[in-house]
Amino acid sequence: MIKILRLLPEFFVNENDTESVHGLFLEYFKGFDEVQVVKKIFGEKTTDILSRLQVEFNSTHGGYMHVDGNDGHIVINRNYIQNGDKIDIYLDLIHELFHVKQFMDGRELFDKNYKYVDRPTEIEAYTYTVQEAKRIGLTEIRICQYLQAEWITDTDFKRLLKAVNLNYEIDSAASQ
Repeated sequence: MIKILRLLPEFFVNENDTESVHGLFLEYFKGFDEVQVVKKIFGEKTTDILSRLQVEFNSTHGGYMHVDGNDGHIVINRNYIQNGDKIDIYLDLIHELFHVKQFMDGRELFDKNYKYVDRPTEIEAYTYTVQEAKRIGLTEIRICQYLQAEWITDTDFKRLLKAVNLNYEIDSAASQ
């Protein structure tokens, strides 16, 4: 896991700067094109895709990070990249890169016919991310803590856990 955390940069911006910072993914996340789980997403085109993928660090963006539904670039909250848990950031990047692939494949990332936790693209991305979390050695408790976002209700969280084949009790995950 230490090797993975080395791929995450320390990212600092002027707090008075209200403008977004834009760049290329591999400028900020060096070595991600060599990460096996990322190579599984993009295959032999991994380096080419990541070397062209745009990222935007934005202080006005709420949440953590997401893929822009218009052009497929990744938008990342500046505060999160500077102060967030490094393992969570790594897993979120894997999740969002999976969404980038879905976007490239022409998939609808924000299908309003589904609630967030029922959306097929979210279930696929979370399932892939949970597999990576297990591979790097996270416990089910820690994975549940990672998955429990503040915008997901307890009922929806239970559905998400079931969808990604985790059976951990919600109260146990919150109290650990």
